[in-house]
Amino acid sequence: MAFEKTNARYASFGVATSLPSELIDTLWDILDNYLKSVVPLDSVLTFKLKKSNKGMTYEYHDAKRRLMIAFDYKYLFDPFFPKKLYIVDNNGQQTILLAHELNQL
Repeated sequence: MAFEKTNARYASFGVATSLPSELIDTLWDILDNYLKSVVPLDSVLTFKLKKSNKGMTYEYHDAKRRLMIAFDYKYLFDPFFPKKLYIVDNNGQQTILLAHELNQL
């Protein structure tokens, strides 16, 4: 099972230069406190960032299980934020990536 053991965590250069660190930390918080031990997790997780009425929404999507969970935050949404992010677990090394970075793996 993926995301059971964490050795190290990273954000890719693309993620680190396109999102404030607070928003990156929020992804790790969602993973640790709302997804782990709640839903089965594959080695690649998909998130979409969207504007909401009160700020922004992180949407977790699991196509295989036909599941979507939305997490609303009062962060200021920027239309230049990436639309889609991935968190990859590679034997405990976890990395947040942009779509084009994921395709390079």
